[in-house]
Amino acid sequence: MTAIFSYHLSLENWLLIGLVALLTGMSKTGVHGAGMLSAPLLALVFGGHSSSGIILPMLIIADVFGVWYYHRHASWHHLKLLFPWAGLGIVAGTFAGAYIDDKTFKLIMAITIFISIPLMIWLKGHKKEEIPKTGWFSVSTGIAGGFTSMVGNLAGSVMAVYLLAARLPKNVYIGTTAWFFLVINWAKVPFHVFSWHTITLKTALLSLVVSPLILLGAAVGIFIVKRIPEKHYRWFIIVMTIAAAVFMLL
Repeated sequence: MTAIFSYHLSLENWLLIGLVALLTGMSKTGVHGAGMLSAPLLALVFGGHSSSGIILPMLIIADVFGVWYYHRHASWHHLKLLFPWAGLGIVAGTFAGAYIDDKTFKLIMAITIFISIPLMIWLKGHKKEEIPKTGWFSVSTGIAGGFTSMVGNLAGSVMAVYLLAARLPKNVYIGTTAWFFLVINWAKVPFHVFSWHTITLKTALLSLVVSPLILLGAAVGIFIVKRIPEKHYRWFIIVMTIAAAVFMLL
């Protein structure tokens, strides 16, 4: 356990890490947008590239809780379409990540979110079902999801666009997202360990230390989402994404 203290973090840094852990837990149980705040907050402490590996064990802990709670609600039809292409996106993100500095990291995060917002709003009023059934939509979403997840753990907005287009019910939306990220985040681990060297025993111990806050965040997320009516949840996703985008500009 002494390894984690070699970070020499200030009280403010620990408070930020604790907030990140809380938001990460909330994001995995339906509070969309909380996860998009986690990545830039942790980057303030460790920098963009390093933080992508430091936060990954936290995400995996939260993924397990999200899947445990919502596992019966996933749409495996959509997941099977996405997984192969997401794997390709992870590989592409691994190679691209070697050339991405902190400034570029922030730019990718901002572009991803700001492209997603108008698409979400458009899909909110789009009544047709054809879009998610087209092959190009699944292929592009899978690749973009894997790439942005690998580079900055920011595939939440990409998945939101896809699943909003699919018009899944609230619990199925959350369950499908939970399963997608559980599989994708575990698939990213070898690349972080052996290629980027951003996951070590020290980073894993840090995640274990804050795991009670991750689980607390997951419980808070369940409490919040249960109180959001089905018909309002789509707007909740959009508003939370906009809030994350505004934070990016601050």
